[in-house]
Formats: sequence, C-alpha cells, structure tokens
Amino acid sequence: MEIIEDRHNRKATIIASQFPVASWFDIIGEETIADAILDRIVHTSHRFELKGESLRKKL
Repeated sequence: MEIIEDRHNRKATIIASQFPVASWFDIIGEETIADAILDRIVHTSHRFELKGESLRKKL
C-alpha cells in the first residue's frame, strides 16, 4: 500500500499479473487495503489483457 500511495498521481507504475483484475480483490484479502489499492490502480490505468495460448512450452 505504501508503494502505491507514494507513486499515485506522481509516477508511472507498471504491474504485470497472471491473475485477472477481477480476482485481485480476493487475492489481496484485507477489504480496506484492497479497496484503497484498487481504487488508485484500476481507475486510472491503461490495461492490456492478453488472450490466446501461452508461449511457454508445455511439458
């Protein structure tokens, strides 16, 4: 939370995740912190959601 708060509306922050944004709230867990983080990140973001097969080799 401190990192997001320090950078909010001042600097760019790049976040890469294998989880969809819709599940971030549950992953963060603590409701108050999740609301604060997601409010600062999601509503002012440029999102790129990749679709298709993984480029990693499957075993």
